[in-house]
Amino acid sequence: MSKVQLVWSTPNMGAMVAYIARVSNPNNQDNPKFEGLLNYMIRNQHWSPFEMVNVCMEIETTRDIARQILRHRSFTFQEFSQRYAESEDFVYSETRMQDEKNRQSSLPCTDKGTSDWWEDVQSDVLIESLAAYQTAISLGIAKEVARKVLPEGLTMTRMYMNGTLRSWIHYVTLRTDEATQKEHRKVAEQCKAILTDLCPTIMKSL
Repeated sequence: MSKVQLVWSTPNMGAMVAYIARVSNPNNQDNPKFEGLLNYMIRNQHWSPFEMVNVCMEIETTRDIARQILRHRSFTFQEFSQRYAESEDFVYSETRMQDEKNRQSSLPCTDKGTSDWWEDVQSDVLIESLAAYQTAISLGIAKEVARKVLPEGLTMTRMYMNGTLRSWIHYVTLRTDEATQKEHRKVAEQCKAILTDLCPTIMKSL
């Protein structure tokens, strides 16, 4: 359902963080040995040097999950606008049941009848709303108005998410936790995998 890919990042992120962290020791700034320094900064929560490097990722997910992602205000975002282009990608949600002991959690559905009902309901909603949306467009109704009939949870969107390494560390630490909604957690796990490729020493220290 979701897909994340790297758009751009500061080159040699670990080395750059260490270089900037050594601002008060210019004779040692180019020291290629910096793993210990990075570990020390993370262990002692010296985060400011991690704000000097950036990562931008492209995220494809449903619009309801995108709303959760947008709440991370230390990032900057650019999202697909339904005001200028028609929505064409839609997906169904899996069936999960409410965890009665934890309001922030959901459980797999083991009842086929319930799962079949949920899939049929989503199909009915999407067929009707999509027909209304496409008819509205054909009648010349503005896209920014026509989009109101589309279900956010079934409509895919695409966004660019740009932020400092410090922001990304906070994001993946928070959103890969089990308390995060499953669909959002899957996005964060992909983001974490990309960060691990970019800066393995830093991510290993976490």
